[in-house]
Amino acid sequence: MAKSGTVDARHYDVILAPHITEKATLLSEHNAVVFKVSDEATKPQIKEAVEALFDVKVTGVNTIVTKGKTKRWKGRPYKRTDVKKAVVTLQEGDSIDITSGI
Repeated sequence: MAKSGTVDARHYDVILAPHITEKATLLSEHNAVVFKVSDEATKPQIKEAVEALFDVKVTGVNTIVTKGKTKRWKGRPYKRTDVKKAVVTLQEGDSIDITSGI
């Protein structure tokens, strides 16, 4: 296990992308950021990855698994993939600008 604060390639495997929606933008007013994360990622791994990549202090991590919907395209059914999201609450005074690249 690497020391906290050092960027490792496995951190990029945990945090896949920011999840930018209207609800996620409202959460940013309460010092929280939403990320799409790996399906196998655990809360401690997510916390360590966010702290290492963005140099902030994380106070809490909540995870949500959105099950993929069954849809139809040209009459044929298919299933969207499941998505795991993490709502990361940051310490007061810390912030992450998710519109800029890592």
